[in-house]
Amino acid sequence: MGDDVQVVAARLRPPGWRDPRLVVGVLLIVIAVVGVALALRAADRTTPVYAAAGTLAPGTVLDDSHLVVAHVRVGEGYLEAPGDAPFGRVLTRAVGEGELVPAGAVAAREDFDGRPVAVVASAPVADGVDAGAVVDVWVTPDGGGSARVGESLVVSAVQRDDGSFGLGGETVYVVVPADQVGDLLDALATAAEVAVVGLG
Repeated sequence: MGDDVQVVAARLRPPGWRDPRLVVGVLLIVIAVVGVALALRAADRTTPVYAAAGTLAPGTVLDDSHLVVAHVRVGEGYLEAPGDAPFGRVLTRAVGEGELVPAGAVAAREDFDGRPVAVVASAPVADGVDAGAVVDVWVTPDGGGSARVGESLVVSAVQRDDGSFGLGGETVYVVVPADQVGDLLDALATAAEVAVVGLG
């Protein structure tokens, strides 16, 4: 009976650190933890890129108030943060709020061809016409006969007159290619009525 007691006592004794079963168990735990960490790292292959903090119109000189950093899975062609910071450069097209900024949508100031032109609308401007919207500009001379003098122009800003009671008088700033500015100004100067029409 004494031998039986010794056998039971040996079985109940906790294994020592040299016990192969303990070593194998620890190794399995370590392998599992490392495997999970590697899997999570592989799944989180995001890239920090710049996105628009709000709607940005062409001609905007970018600074840190215009952009936020978004961590996304994306291919090439976007401005990576912070290495591709575009501060001091100019947007060449409209970028919507939250939209990632394409590398091809920024240029040096001297390379930007657009010019902001103020268009005072005599007809009411739709509520949806705001920064980033695309519009046509129509004029009606004194003799009648409306004509479109600006096509698919991007709005950089809108100044609405709260006291106009929807009777027009809003100023819409549109970005116009430099070689078209003269013709647009001539048409506006001789117009009896001016309308800015949004393109949806």
